[in-house]
Amino acid sequence: MELRVLQYFLAIAREQSIVRAAESLHLSQPTLSTQIKAMEEELGKQLLIRGTKGSRKISLTEEGMILRKRAEEILNLVQKTEKEITLSDQVVAGDVYIGTGETDSVRFIAKAAKELYRTYPDIHYHIASGNAEYVLEQLDKGLIDFGIVFGIVDHKKYNSIPLPYKDTWGILMRRDSPLAAKDSITPEDLWDKPLIISKQEKQGGSFTNWIKKELTELEIIATYNLLFNASLMVEEGLGYAIGFDKIINTSGNSTLCFRPLTPILEDSMSIIWKKYQIFSKACEKFMEELKRIPAFI
Repeated sequence: MELRVLQYFLAIAREQSIVRAAESLHLSQPTLSTQIKAMEEELGKQLLIRGTKGSRKISLTEEGMILRKRAEEILNLVQKTEKEITLSDQVVAGDVYIGTGETDSVRFIAKAAKELYRTYPDIHYHIASGNAEYVLEQLDKGLIDFGIVFGIVDHKKYNSIPLPYKDTWGILMRRDSPLAAKDSITPEDLWDKPLIISKQEKQGGSFTNWIKKELTELEIIATYNLLFNASLMVEEGLGYAIGFDKIINTSGNSTLCFRPLTPILEDSMSIIWKKYQIFSKACEKFMEELKRIPAFI
């Protein structure tokens, strides 16, 4: 399977039309159709559902949707690799890709990047946000260089440096909520409340252990991947969101407030990368600068 043909396939998926895809690729329609047909024969699967005479719109089969996702990942990785290889040995430039959940510890990344910018302004940073599952998936596929994760690190697969910071768990709620009058929140306070929890917690985690009940015994009204979306549900009065402090701004005229848990619940963090990974010069400089931040010393 050639990279060129993968690009052709993605153009068809994007345009939902062989005619428009051929125009965007500056190819003839028969040439494009022949290339895609050959790829389908090579894979032994139909990838496209051709429209009828009344509708020329192209859609993807289930196998086509799988290929689209993988093709995007492959081409992104190829582009990333080409950039790293073609940079001059004398120039420190390039891209640093970092995956992270929502955490105030991203400030450490920002501090390192700011200091590094003074000497190496041609290094650029790309932050991808998601839960731990997303970060590890992106890291394993080579689509990011570093990941920020909570809790225990699998040192069989990853190298790591603990971040000198802990995120504090608590409850995000409306200021007019009954629990807002309290300085901190106990497990018993939440046993009869509508809760909005991280999707990751559905599989068990720190909060699940803290609350002293099975999740099936609680009123889990919604789950989220990013706390910002959960905060909008809280604003509308849907329930109480469990998450980390300092992610949502609750100061000033905000209708929301945050209360920590008691007993206090904190999660430590680490920045991780794949074992035996060969870093680009940009990534090497970033890691060196990260270690220079006073909190690490």
